[in-house]
Amino acid sequence: MTNVGVVKSVEGNMAKVFVGAGHGCCESCQPVSCDIDTTRGVETEAVNPVHAKVGQKVRIDMKALTFLKGALVMYVLPIVALLTGAVLGGAYLPAYFRGASPDVLSAVGGFFLFLISLLTARLYSRNMEKKTEDKPVIESIIEE
Repeated sequence: MTNVGVVKSVEGNMAKVFVGAGHGCCESCQPVSCDIDTTRGVETEAVNPVHAKVGQKVRIDMKALTFLKGALVMYVLPIVALLTGAVLGGAYLPAYFRGASPDVLSAVGGFFLFLISLLTARLYSRNMEKKTEDKPVIESIIEE
């Protein structure tokens, strides 16, 4: 997954790169056509093996597997946890709370597992931030 961004700061072999929202650049695009929207986007930390300097436009690459793992943990896991918690809460909690409505217990079970999944996603995200092999890599500097 290749995008184009602008280096905002450099610290050691890492660089903070602002990647504008919108389409990413591909191998066949012309560097001139890779305009970066500076009003919307995200700042990411990337490995800087090409020694890019602040202000330079760069092409960064992120492993597709890393992107998919992150998307699964951040989006799919909470949805699955919510649904699983609702089903399990409706099936098992009425035996422990006899006076409560099964619908309420289902909602409580779903909400509880949803919160657990958000905490899990947060811990996973912090763990991924520490790993250099999961970070995007600056492939090249785009000359203008």
